[in-house]
Amino acid sequence: MITMSPAHAMSDPAPSPCMNVCVMDQTTGWCTGCFRSMDEIASWGNAPNAAKWAVLHDLEAREARFFKGAP
Repeated sequence: MITMSPAHAMSDPAPSPCMNVCVMDQTTGWCTGCFRSMDEIASWGNAPNAAKWAVLHDLEAREARFFKGAP
């Protein structure tokens, strides 16, 4: 998982959070490796940088909710 820090600027190229796990959780609809939805994964390559950073900022919270069992 990519940890967000103040050092990350929205103008920096957004790194892919892919962990090469690619198993979708049926309850949340998120990949259990990177916590993105199928739509987010499919559109990642063509998504604007700001949209990628918006997703990246949500992933840590999604991971926490996933392991607490809350969708």
